[in-house]
Amino acid sequence: MGVIIAEDLYTESYTKANRMLGLIKRTVSSRQPGIMLNLYKSIARPHLEYCSLAWSPYYKKDKELLEKIQHRFTRFFKNLKDLDYSERLTRLGL
Repeated sequence: MGVIIAEDLYTESYTKANRMLGLIKRTVSSRQPGIMLNLYKSIARPHLEYCSLAWSPYYKKDKELLEKIQHRFTRFFKNLKDLDYSERLTRLGL
């Protein structure tokens, strides 16, 4: 175990987190918010937060890239699809 240092660490984090979201979507049949939130927080989100103090995304484009993962996750819930992104975050407690 160790810390990976790379120029494009945010891209690597995004890719891993995106793959984890795909895994969750393909393998979990239940869309109950409690279950999905626990899976997201334990499987996908750690990839985004991995050593974030060291690489802290500075540019807006880098922050938006990482925010896309959470945005994609909030669209997993059919009953929240009609709401805007900030309202979905509020309802899910993110």
